[in-house]
Amino acid sequence: MVVFELMARGGWMMWVILGISVVALAITLDRVLMLYLRASLNVERFLSGIIALVNNHDYARAIESCNIKTKHPLPTVLKAGLAKANRREKEIERAMEEEMLRALPKVQKGIGFLGLLGNSATLLGLLGTIFGLIKAFSGVSAASASARQQVLAEGISIAMYTTAFGLIAAVPILFAHQLITGRMDKVLIQIEQGASALLGALAGRLREVKSPFPTDTNRENVA
Repeated sequence: MVVFELMARGGWMMWVILGISVVALAITLDRVLMLYLRASLNVERFLSGIIALVNNHDYARAIESCNIKTKHPLPTVLKAGLAKANRREKEIERAMEEEMLRALPKVQKGIGFLGLLGNSATLLGLLGTIFGLIKAFSGVSAASASARQQVLAEGISIAMYTTAFGLIAAVPILFAHQLITGRMDKVLIQIEQGASALLGALAGRLREVKSPFPTDTNRENVA
């Protein structure tokens, strides 16, 4: 009941800010669940295992290792490159880039909108403040002398409540946005570094296959 009384004192703008807070909370929980739990992966260990298999020419096991149960995009990206292991370097790179582009929306989903909600909560709180002050001063000019104090108090009350509630909603939303953005950036960097490492390993294997004999310079040295 106390919550509803506070919401009523702040006016209708309080309900708008509350709605923004609920949506932001839903997005935050979804992104935390996705990026921190479902997309968890020991990247260094996984990548070193894949590179070791590639260096041993065991591409079948490398592809099988990418079927690990995780929502992290790296295994899918590397699998796309391994599927083109016998192709040219450009084709391998293109295959992994295409898979990265498919994975990008899943990683970034809702994060930009979360920042927008945080800024909107702040601005709506300030807008509620303006409405409250307008109500206070317009009411004072129209009210009788005995009612002016009450009208002024009600208007200022709306202004203060909406400002406070807007900031209370905005601060955790913006903090969550920054936290999730940091995790998103880390995942994207892991994908790029993993793809570059695999491309380097596969390119090295391809050069060995294309040049099984010493070059002319090496032949002269051997002679």
